[in-house]
Amino acid sequence: MKSIVAQDLIKTYNKGAVHALDGLSLDVEEGTVLGVLGPNGAGKTTTVRILATLLTPDSGSATVAGIDVIKHPDKVREIIGLSGQYAAVDETLTGWDNLVMFGRLYHLSKAASVKRAAELLERFSLTDSARRPIKTYSGGMRRRLDLAASLIVKPKVLFLDEPTTGLDPRGRLEMWGVIEELVKDGVTLLLTTQYLDEADHLADDIAVIDHGKVIARGSSDQLKRQVGGERLEVVVEQAHVAPTMEIVGKISGTKAALDEGLRKISAPVTTGAGALIEVLRALDGAGIHPLDVALKRPSLDDVFMALTGHVAEVEEAPKEGKKRKGGNR
Repeated sequence: MKSIVAQDLIKTYNKGAVHALDGLSLDVEEGTVLGVLGPNGAGKTTTVRILATLLTPDSGSATVAGIDVIKHPDKVREIIGLSGQYAAVDETLTGWDNLVMFGRLYHLSKAASVKRAAELLERFSLTDSARRPIKTYSGGMRRRLDLAASLIVKPKVLFLDEPTTGLDPRGRLEMWGVIEELVKDGVTLLLTTQYLDEADHLADDIAVIDHGKVIARGSSDQLKRQVGGERLEVVVEQAHVAPTMEIVGKISGTKAALDEGLRKISAPVTTGAGALIEVLRALDGAGIHPLDVALKRPSLDDVFMALTGHVAEVEEAPKEGKKRKGGNR
């Protein structure tokens, strides 16, 4: 069953001069994670804001859990959670007070709000700091609290818009752990990111967006195969460069490339480990002892470069509209 479906979404700004979305279509299976990958300005946040009923598209349609986001936005808001790029918490209040306040805003009783706040603080390892003002929290703690607030009503569908932006490596790993726990609970998750390793680690399926369109879709392995398979790399002493290039070229069936500074010979291969074994046997037969041999799969960085012609972290203009200072629920 499709938990999220978007069809031909178009959204423009500045009287049509800027196309944030230009016919974007995607869907997400229930209980899975879709990673939406793209640079700043690609249309990721605009997509999330439309699906979360915070923006209305100029044209196109979208449903969440079978509910039309344009015709029935109130019903959609009852079943979703949203954590934006910036923690939407009141810094003058404590973590405890923030969560209880969100519970009351969702029309939970005071007792239910208190109970849910306690559950979430424990789940996100924030119990010890629950009574401290948010202004004393680290960036990672604020993001965890913001995510906790988006789960007050146990949503069926959760939108995370670049949840680890601005976090240090430890904070990113902590957030990844939290997201993985949510997925185990059966939540359907749409995750936008410009971190390729994040999409690779967390997503069941990946949609690559550029200039407001989905330009590629598939699992991490499927997208990597689009680049052309694996690459054999051999590093040798300078005296063995020429014969090694001949051996590698013969086995790969293509002309081998040479990085002269590193004395690294490389070529694409289609037989994987078989090519690795074959080249080792050939080198040994020629009396060549390589300094290093590797069979490397393409990364998502390679995929994005091949698909778009630029790296994923590029800052693009124009932007998707003004960035909000606080998230919306």
